[in-house]
Amino acid sequence: MKTRLERLVPLPENVRAFTIHQGKWNDIGVDITEAVCTGRVLHPLCYEDETRLNVLLEEIGHSPCEPRYRENQPCSAGYTPRHLYMAPAGVELWGYCADIRYARDVTLIFDVPLLEERFGMDLSCLQVPRLRYSDDRLWTLVKLLADAVNSEDPAAQLYGDGLTTAIVAHLANKRHPAEPAVNKLAPWQLRRVTEFMEQNVHRRVELAELATLAGLSQSHFSRAFKMSTGHAPYQWQLQLRITRAKGLLSGTRAPLDDVAEATGFADAMHFGRTFRRLTGHTPARWRKLAKS
Repeated sequence: MKTRLERLVPLPENVRAFTIHQGKWNDIGVDITEAVCTGRVLHPLCYEDETRLNVLLEEIGHSPCEPRYRENQPCSAGYTPRHLYMAPAGVELWGYCADIRYARDVTLIFDVPLLEERFGMDLSCLQVPRLRYSDDRLWTLVKLLADAVNSEDPAAQLYGDGLTTAIVAHLANKRHPAEPAVNKLAPWQLRRVTEFMEQNVHRRVELAELATLAGLSQSHFSRAFKMSTGHAPYQWQLQLRITRAKGLLSGTRAPLDDVAEATGFADAMHFGRTFRRLTGHTPARWRKLAKS
C-alpha cells in the first residue's frame, strides 16, 4: 500500500511541504502527516482501500479543514474543533480547506477481521462511516499514540500496545457500553507475567505476549495488571529496566553502552536521558554516588 505522501506526488496546489511518520502497534498502522500550505487546498485523503480512523491534531489557517465524500460537495456535518472521521474500506474521501497554512493529522489503519480475532470484540462499529465528529477521550488517546511514533523509549512497545488496546476498547464500547468488572490478576498470573518481563528486560515485549501468558484479553489484562501493581505494564517494565541498570552500574564496571544494551535501551545516550529523568542523576554520577 502506498503512503499518502507517495499518492500525493506531485503535491496538490498550494501544498508546499508534506511529511509522513509511521508506526505500528497491535497490527494497527499509525500514519502521521504534516502539511505546510499557502492557501486553498483540495486533495484526496487516500487510504480508500483501508478501514481507517483519522484525527485532526492541529490546524492553522483562516478557515477550517473538512473531509468530504465528493470532491466538490461540502461536508454536511458542521465544524467541530479537533474533529475525527471514520471511513470503512471502499469509501473515498477528500480533504478541503479554503485557506490553510499548516495541518497535522494521524490516520489509524485497521484490519477489522484480524483485530476482531486479536481482541475478541465486535468491531462492526468500524464499518460505519462518520464525518467530522468529536470524541475527546478518543482524540486524547490517538494524540498520545501519535506522540509515541519514532520514540526511542524502550517502553514504547508496551505503551503503544496499551494505547491501541484502549482505543479499540473505546470504539467497541461506544456500541456496547457495558464493560465487565475487572479484578486483580491471580497470584500465578502476576508471577508468570513479571517473571517473563524480568527474563526479557533486554528486548521489546508486546502487550499481546503478556496477555496470552495470563490467559486474558489485552484490554482485560491491562486493567487487571494496573489494579495489581499500581502501574501500567509499560511503566512497570521501565522501572524494572532502571532497577536492573542500577544493579549493573553499582555492581560492575560495564561501559554505559553495555548497560544500555543489557537493559533494552536504544543506546547510551537514550539510556542516559531516561535514567536522569527518573532518578535525577546521570548514570555516571549515580554510579559514583553508589560506590562512594
